[in-house]
Amino acid sequence: MAEPFDTLTSLPMPLIRDNIDTDQIIPSREMKSTGKTGLSDGLFAGWRYKEIGGREANPAFVMNDPVYADSKIILGGANFGSGSSREHAVWALAEYGFRAVIAQSFAPIFAGNCVRNGILPAVLDAAAIATIEQSRAPVTINLQDQNIVSASGHSWDFPIDGEAKAMLLDGLDAIDLSLKMADDIARWQQSDRAARPWIYLGAST
Repeated sequence: MAEPFDTLTSLPMPLIRDNIDTDQIIPSREMKSTGKTGLSDGLFAGWRYKEIGGREANPAFVMNDPVYADSKIILGGANFGSGSSREHAVWALAEYGFRAVIAQSFAPIFAGNCVRNGILPAVLDAAAIATIEQSRAPVTINLQDQNIVSASGHSWDFPIDGEAKAMLLDGLDAIDLSLKMADDIARWQQSDRAARPWIYLGAST
């Protein structure tokens, strides 16, 4: 289970580029683990380090700015998480400590992977993102109220579907969510078995 997401206050790390794809989030050469851990060193490796495969920090990349060392929010551009469906990209973000990405739009598969791993993909328009970037101050995300509030009091609502919201609030993945409805599923199966016994193997007709 992921850590439940309720409210989060953090200084957002500005990485406002359009079409940041999953290979830029974690290059394939950095995917040396089949599990969800051991990936954070490879996060944004192509921009974060001076050389391919190296570990000497590139001081020009925002992630290496000490100001953002504790950031748990990424401020992105449009179509964040495009490219391949590799879930490793989200695993690397989560392992590093990011809990939310605020962007103009997301690739649908990437957004689904975020939700399943406890990261909130929040959509705001370009003007709101620019205001947050220019303020260089922490924001507070309230998932229950579906809003983001800046230090100066600006507030922006963001959309999220009900299932994704419930999964993030309770820290559930898709299996957890199904198990939570086990009683409802059992009742439906019992009712359906009575109404259509011929579709169940071994059932007498």
